[in-house]
Amino acid sequence: MKTDVQRLLPRPVQAVVIAVLLVFVLTPVLYMLFASVNDDLAVAGGDFLPTAFHPDNYLRIWDTVELGDGLANSILVAGAVAVISALVAVATAYVLVRYTFLGRGLVLRGLLALQSIPGTLMLLPVFVLFANLARVLGIDVIGTRWALFVTYLTFALPFSTWVMVTYLRGLPRELDEAARLDGASSWRILRSIVIPLSWPGLVVAAIFAFLLGWNDVLFASVITNADTRTAAVALQVFGATQEGGAIPLYGQLMASALVCALPVVVLYLVFQRFLVGGLTAGGVK
Repeated sequence: MKTDVQRLLPRPVQAVVIAVLLVFVLTPVLYMLFASVNDDLAVAGGDFLPTAFHPDNYLRIWDTVELGDGLANSILVAGAVAVISALVAVATAYVLVRYTFLGRGLVLRGLLALQSIPGTLMLLPVFVLFANLARVLGIDVIGTRWALFVTYLTFALPFSTWVMVTYLRGLPRELDEAARLDGASSWRILRSIVIPLSWPGLVVAAIFAFLLGWNDVLFASVITNADTRTAAVALQVFGATQEGGAIPLYGQLMASALVCALPVVVLYLVFQRFLVGGLTAGGVK
């Protein structure tokens, strides 16, 4: 027997609330979109709608902002961090969930404690560590993509591991027991059973790790150089060069921001189904 879903708000009120929320969410996005094809003088004057159409702003940013190299570096580093972090996290979480050993509770509490440490406090220690490592090994560390990759992976792993711990707790142990009766090893169970059933959790962990590297400006501005800077740093540098008496290139600034936001939007649209599953049943509760 079907039952009607009890709504918290009447339908007209619900429609009004949704419309108001959409206005708050979409207005900044529309402003950026209009400003990206508008005249810089009109944007400086506060015009919302374009007074002149300048789609060439999207072509100029590849030379003025040097966005191509920045996007390539961001995709390479953040993508590698997302993949490696998710794979290491699921293996670590499998051990923490399925096995009992001395120090297991300490590790789980440590994962939570690491989330409370602000990243700004780690900037100087990370820089000094890489500087001393370069001196000892005799190789360049600061200014390389490897340094950025290791930094992001260090901060992404605790959260990714905790996400996978929470998700794997929802998988029945009977699956492992049945596989062991058939002679499967722990590695075979992880590879053939746990990982295929953990795709929603893996996607959540990977996307959060990807966003950590994609949105970071603090560490990337210190660890990278002109050749390895990320898209976020390229935008920061371009924005800093616009300060002064002349009218900033608002159109190119907005166009660059929209181009940098596009990969994240596409990522969410592609993996939306997995995100919903990873953040609800068996995921982050």
